Amino acid sequence: MTPEYNENQIQILEGLEAVRKRPGMYIGSTSSRGLHHLVYEIVDNAVDEALAGVCSVIEVQIEKGNVISVKDNGRGIPTGIHPQRGIPAVEVVFTVLHAGGKFGGGGYKVSGGLHGVGASVVNALSQWLIVRICSSDGKVYEQRYERGNAVNKLTVVGECDKSETGTYVSFLPDKEIFEETVFDFDILSEHLQETAFLTKGLKIILRDLRDDENKIEKIYHYEGGIKEFVTNINAGKTPLYEQVFYCEATKDNIFVEVAFQHNDGFTENNYSYVNNINTTDGGTHLIGFKSALTKTINDYARRFNFLKESEKNLSGDDVREGLTCVISVKIENPQFEGQTKTKLGNSDVKSAVESVVSEKLSYFMDENPDIGKIIVEKAIVASHARDAAKKARELVRRKSALEVTRLPGKLTDCSERDPEKCEIYIVEGNSAGGSAVDARTSKTQAILPLRGKILNVEKARLDRILSNEEIRSMITAFGTGIHEDFDITKLRYHKIIIMTDADVDGAHITTLLLTFIYRFMTPLISEGFVYLAKPPLFKIEKGKNEYYAYSDTELSDILEKIGRDGIKPIQRYKGLGEMDPEQLWETTMDPERRVLIKVNIDDARMADEIFDKLMGDRVEPRREFIQENARFVTNLDI
Repeated sequence: MTPEYNENQIQILEGLEAVRKRPGMYIGSTSSRGLHHLVYEIVDNAVDEALAGVCSVIEVQIEKGNVISVKDNGRGIPTGIHPQRGIPAVEVVFTVLHAGGKFGGGGYKVSGGLHGVGASVVNALSQWLIVRICSSDGKVYEQRYERGNAVNKLTVVGECDKSETGTYVSFLPDKEIFEETVFDFDILSEHLQETAFLTKGLKIILRDLRDDENKIEKIYHYEGGIKEFVTNINAGKTPLYEQVFYCEATKDNIFVEVAFQHNDGFTENNYSYVNNINTTDGGTHLIGFKSALTKTINDYARRFNFLKESEKNLSGDDVREGLTCVISVKIENPQFEGQTKTKLGNSDVKSAVESVVSEKLSYFMDENPDIGKIIVEKAIVASHARDAAKKARELVRRKSALEVTRLPGKLTDCSERDPEKCEIYIVEGNSAGGSAVDARTSKTQAILPLRGKILNVEKARLDRILSNEEIRSMITAFGTGIHEDFDITKLRYHKIIIMTDADVDGAHITTLLLTFIYRFMTPLISEGFVYLAKPPLFKIEKGKNEYYAYSDTELSDILEKIGRDGIKPIQRYKGLGEMDPEQLWETTMDPERRVLIKVNIDDARMADEIFDKLMGDRVEPRREFIQENARFVTNLDI
């Protein structure tokens, strides 16, 4: 019987009830990512003060019990009575959605965050929140909220210097809402460092006070802004020229700021921002930059005869090979495509960025002919390699999945043809591949063994990458193509599972595979199609019972639980090939019992930095990374 649907089924959620009912609509998720987003929203309000030129320091603290406090030296949230609501303005900010100084009332010229829902959403999703304001009238005001509701009136609790205004917010995320309420210092550190780079001159201090014996403090303060940002990103790379190109200008009321530098690698890394919001899908500002860069470099190459009349123009891919670039624009009314704010849509921004970059870059190359020559010559070499890569791509494109089965990396396909039901295991070596073929469910599980370690794509151009047999096998098996030919709608398996041995070599192969997928098939990761299988390290037998342990800690827990008396010698698996098909199925391939780790990209810049450190040409950054992180490794569990 169809449920009754009438006026009684229409619900009205008052105040902040909607936020608590559907938190994912406001902060994306209630996982660790959503938890940390709460901090970003309060910090964004303070950053808006910095963008307005009235705040120079923001202090963020993780306190005992995972309480967060954010303090700034801005103007302080207004405390007067709001004319429409009849309550203090600060209470409106923290209890009413879409209320704030960012809607054309003259409070802010530009702003980031969630445009007026940030503070109220954080309040709604906190067990408690306290706001304290040092006002320009010399008084300190304070109010407390619990789960979005004010529990007392705004009260004067002290006095302050009229010249030392600012806002202090302290809150405890609600355990009823969040799956995880423990803050990760490194996640906050990465985000706040990026924010400081994007806000020239702003000092952000992050402290972790949870452990009395191990308090941590980091200070981010960059007078060079995004120019220093580019230098930081390129720290693990080898720049082709020392001077970072930087320009800033206001065009048609749009503030444009661009910095870039080429390195000797082959990967393009563009990071674009609007009012400090990371537009991961680009938009009109990125289009304008790319257009200006390509045109200006081609004009320069023609003027100085690097390109002859008979030769074709350099393409955008050619001039951006090995480019690290940060583009930041500040505009009054940003328009985004979709609700995720990942792609800018303002059409006038394209022409503003294009105009500023064309003029400033042309002048820069004329003033620095040695750098101009390096940029053009790298692009010309890239153009020749691109022609070779085009031929290689066409070769890969012509191959069908059936042809791949005749390659050394032999694909054993599944019979199901619905990609949503299909999964492919990328397996290390023929021995493990044979076990996986025998263990699998042939209807939905395909197996592709790889011979040895694939090419490190961080150190190779596309033409060489496409000549690698193992990489060609993967490309054709997946069905999507790569790079400019990539089409995710053609993906043949909605689970791509990397299954390697739980040792150093296995971890290295996993890193190589992830590097390739991240660089040339990024949507496979960002849209959640890539997983890591987690095979067990130990098998424990006692009587007729068998137990599998996936780490040293888990082994100790099992032994403590079952006792050591009467157990057979513990088997330590050195590789997947040591397991018979039945064991491999039970532990690593059975959808009902296996452990899979979904690979995701929470921060593209951080991912790029780690890939570059681990797989790039420079040894020193890799050594430093290993030394810094070796203390966290207790076994070879990946």
